[in-house]
Amino acid sequence: MFLKKINNKIDKINKTLEKSNIIEFSYIIGNKKEILKRNLIAGISRGVGIGIGITLITAIIIYFLRKLIMLNIPIIGDYIADIVEIVEKSR
Repeated sequence: MFLKKINNKIDKINKTLEKSNIIEFSYIIGNKKEILKRNLIAGISRGVGIGIGITLITAIIIYFLRKLIMLNIPIIGDYIADIVEIVEKSR
């Protein structure tokens, strides 16, 4: 009876450890090259993603600002035209 309870608890702990991938984490922590490789790939991916994201968002904003200029609203149009001109010069 007592051994059966212990075996059940050990089985539960084993299943929990398998689900949480503790074995993989312990391998990564022990291997410095693996840590460096994963962090390098993660950093490059984040950098490229941020660069692409900012480029797309800026392009969309400039597109809509140009559409606002086309509406020819006197005060807003001049202000937006100046902003678009500054952005295009900085490219």
